Amino acid sequence: MIYKFKSPASGDVIMLGPHGDQLLRLLGREPAPRGIVEPGDMPPAIATLRQAIDDAERRAADPGATPGGDITAGEAEPPVSLRRRLWPMIDMLERAARERVPVTWGV
Repeated sequence: MIYKFKSPASGDVIMLGPHGDQLLRLLGREPAPRGIVEPGDMPPAIATLRQAIDDAERRAADPGATPGGDITAGEAEPPVSLRRRLWPMIDMLERAARERVPVTWGV
């Protein structure tokens, strides 16, 4: 499945299924083909996503962590960081919160 997040406040954000599922789980939601984030829910959602990024970066910087993180044998580049994956959604949520409009997907 592909998620297409929409808001009148910004351009669309498209995520592949596993990444959209991860985003929704970080927000405490079950992955679903349709949904909405209301303007009143955006400040805590933004804070949650920012905290998840900080936690992921802290784990990656841990000197006891496996060198290379999630890189598997034969992989040329490291995977895309959570910060890069979530930044477009955080931006969308911030814009939508300022304009007091929802973010939807699957509708």
